[in-house]
Order: sequence, then C-alpha cells, then structure tokens
Amino acid sequence: MQVHSTSTNQHTIKEDVTFSGVGLHTGFNVTITIKPANVGLGYRFQRIDLPEKPIVKADCDLVVDTSRGTTIEQNGARISTIEHLLAALVGCGIDNALIEINAPEVPILDGSSREFIEAIESVGTQEQDAKRVVYKLDSNIHYYDPVKNVDMLAIPSQNYQITTMIDFNSPILGTQHASLKNIAEFKKEIGNCRTFCFLHEVEYLLDNNLIKGGDLSNAIVVVDKPVTQEELNHLAKVFNKETIEVKQEGILNNLQMNFPNEPARHKLLDVVGDLALVGYPIDAHIIASRPGHATNVEFAKKIKQYIRSNKHLAGIPTYDPTQSPVYDINQIERILPHKYPFLLVDKIIEMSDKHVVGIKNVTMNEQFFTGHFPGNPVMPGVLQIEAMAQVGGILALNNYSDPENYDTYFLKIDKVKFKQKVIPGDSLIINMELSSPVRRGIFEMKGTAYVGNKLVTEAELVAQLVRKEKK
Repeated sequence: MQVHSTSTNQHTIKEDVTFSGVGLHTGFNVTITIKPANVGLGYRFQRIDLPEKPIVKADCDLVVDTSRGTTIEQNGARISTIEHLLAALVGCGIDNALIEINAPEVPILDGSSREFIEAIESVGTQEQDAKRVVYKLDSNIHYYDPVKNVDMLAIPSQNYQITTMIDFNSPILGTQHASLKNIAEFKKEIGNCRTFCFLHEVEYLLDNNLIKGGDLSNAIVVVDKPVTQEELNHLAKVFNKETIEVKQEGILNNLQMNFPNEPARHKLLDVVGDLALVGYPIDAHIIASRPGHATNVEFAKKIKQYIRSNKHLAGIPTYDPTQSPVYDINQIERILPHKYPFLLVDKIIEMSDKHVVGIKNVTMNEQFFTGHFPGNPVMPGVLQIEAMAQVGGILALNNYSDPENYDTYFLKIDKVKFKQKVIPGDSLIINMELSSPVRRGIFEMKGTAYVGNKLVTEAELVAQLVRKEKK
C-alpha cells in the first residue's frame, strides 16, 4: 500500500447545525447537532442524554449490531442507524465532525442522506490547517461471505469510486447496478436514494414492533407477493394513511422512484457510510456484489487491518510515471541555475505553497559512477543531499516571477541520515516541506527521499535565495 498526503487539506463543518427527526426502530424523537471538530478527530458521536456524555468513535471495530442498520457502542453508549449520516459526511467532503445526539438512534428522515447533506450545505465546510492523508492501494483486498453469497473487492484506483450490484431474485427489482466514479458526484447521483425493503419484511417488523418510527415516506416498499385489499387497509391504519395502493411496478403507495435503479444506488450509499468506519480515506475502486451492512462492516475491518499493517508508510509520496509532471526537465532547466552534469532533478510531480515532490532517475550513465566505487556503483550521499536542495530550490524559486535572476545557497545542513544505498536503476522520490515561514529569502526545509516506499535519505536543510548581481 502507498500512502500520500494530498494537496487537499482536511475539512470540517463551518459551524453547528441542528436538525430533528424520528428514529426508525425506536420511534424516539431525536435531535442531532453536527459540530466542527479538530484535525485528525474523524467522526465521533456524543450521547448528550447520558450521564458524563460519553463519546463513541465511528469505528468498524466498535460495531455491535448490523441486523437493521449499523450500530456502534463504546463507553456504555450505543448509537444505531449511523450509515446515512456518515455517507453524507463523506459525500460532503468532511473529514472531522462531532455529532451530538440525544437518543440511541440517528433519525431516519426520508430514508436517504438528502436532509443530512442539505443541513451540512446550509452552513458550509471549513478548510483546516492539515493535509488530508489518503491510503492508496497497490494490491487487491477481497472479502467473500459464502453464506450470504456476498462478494466485495477493493482494487487500486486513482480515486475513490464504487460499483454495486444487487440481485434479490425479485421480478420487481430484477438485477440492478449502480456506480459512483467520483465522490464529488455523491450528492447528485446517490444522496437522495432511499432505503428499501420488501412487504413481507415490513409485516414481520410490524408484528414484532421493530419499526416504531416507520413511515411510508421514509422507505421504498417493494410488494413481493400477492396482497389483498384487507391487508392494504390494515397497513393504511398502521401507517395512519387514508389509503394505500400498489403501483403497477410493485411499489407500495405510488411512491415515485428518484431513479429506476434507486435500490442499487441506496446500497451504494450504505457502502459509502459503512466504509467510513474504516477511519481512513482511501483511493480504491470498491466493487460490491449483493452487499449488506454485516458484510460492509467485515470488509471495512479487513481494509482497516491492511492499513494498520502499512501505517508506517504514512506521508510517503507516490510516483506514477504515466502522469504528466508539474514541471518537466525543460521547464526545470529554465528555473534552476544548474546545468549538465550537475542538474539532479528530472521532473516535479507535486507542488503546493508549502511542499514539493521531485524525481531523480539514477542511471549508470551518471558521470560520478565512473570513480565512485567502480564495480559496485553507489550514488554519493552528498549528491543525494544536493538533489534534495535542488528540488527545494524549485519550491523557493516558484514564488518569484523571474527565477532565472536568483541563485540558492546552502546556509545549513543538519540531521542527515542515510538509510539505504541508492544504485543505478533507482528512482529517487524527493519530498521537501517548509519547516517555517520564509523570512528574508531564507528557507528552512525538511527533506525525505524514497526509493519506492523505502526511506533512503533524510535531512534538514536551510538555504537562502540571493538575487544575481547584474554584470
């Protein structure tokens, strides 16, 4: 697995937003307040109705029930039906939020994420002063449940995308597919897709008093069996409706579908919400066949375990040679004063106002290999530091409209460590980050260099930009 800090910062909600609704299973009137949270907090619920107001982390390891939604529990506090709210937070690009709740269940609202999204958008989001670290797969993660015949697969991808398939052997629903190619499309394509169930399930839940807050406005009910007028009259009485009808497509009460494949899209919504319990954003293509909350959570645990075992890779920049660079070698030559044979940067692949990532491809054609350990070529450590300085120099010079009129000079090199040999055939991935604000043209940077995901060199560098004297 590769792990990288994106150019995007973490986000939280801009200010408190409060809304109320009814819990589907408990029937409780619930009030929720989504509040801003500090960087790195993730998603946490706080049961403000309980003594000491315990906090529960949204974590797959804390899931205690998936029978009728996803339920987490910690410190004696339980919160159920969390998936639609979590999906809304992910879909709105929020990384950190504290959710105050005065009951054991998140309100069902209309059975989708729509009202949660609208509440979040009513106050907006706030960028935070910390990079968003994303975990990028370099191999497949697979989960299969032979009992439920559920298959879930995460494959490497440049971004987070999801494909779902459902097949309930139902002539009404048939086999349905849904896909989300970019999380930015969540609100438009997925967010308003409501939960669904079959009529026989509703009857069972009603008979066992398990949907005290149920209403025909918060779920799509699929009529999967012949139903008499007497049964429809009974349902109308239970749900406090004048009449209940069956739509020609087999949907109860003439409910209008938002999409022909709304059930498959809602299953995708559930996958987004349940996989938020991994606790880390990932770049992967999730392919889920016949998913449900139980298997979503088990898959989330498998992904989380995979990330945990590779957590030491956090912050390592990734290099895809097929992607267009920020600066190619011709642009670099125009920026830096260095020329052959002392130009030690081949391309720049990332750049922000505080960091830069450059590539140095090490080949046997380098002049220094002729005399540096002939027969056992090793790139000199001092040249690795020089390559770091040149990459950092591009970040420094990028702030000037006339970089060709400046030179960069070392003032200090500190805390240098060489962890591993660099040899011909290696590609050095050099990451330089500003350690403090620039003052009087002086740049303080922390540099790390990798070959693949292995750290080979690190150092702290101080350099100064000096304008060239006119001749």
